[in-house]
Amino acid sequence: MTLLLPVLAGVLFAGGTYLVLTRALARILVGLALLAHGANLLLLSAGGRAGAPAFIGEAGAPETAADPLPQALALTAIVITFAVTAFLAALAARAHHLTGSDAVEDDVEDRRVARSTPEGTS
Repeated sequence: MTLLLPVLAGVLFAGGTYLVLTRALARILVGLALLAHGANLLLLSAGGRAGAPAFIGEAGAPETAADPLPQALALTAIVITFAVTAFLAALAARAHHLTGSDAVEDDVEDRRVARSTPEGTS
């Protein structure tokens, strides 16, 4: 079980990275969700084994208490992921409404600027 969670997080990271690098906004949205789930899984697996509640009940031995920091970080990551996912879904819906497609187009102005800068500077 100890090795399974980081391996599963790696698989989620790999799948999420593959989907984020595509041109369809729907796939980018799913890829972002996979990356977020992988990060949450990695955070929770870094917390170690489950233990007694940290602040509830009678004070027990400190070594039996669970570490609350990975749990707090995972909850924060869930909230941030929800906000970013909602924002990206709104962008995808707006792009589909305007263009009829969810494909990300090349930015012509960005290519022009890249051609006008001298080599070796950025």
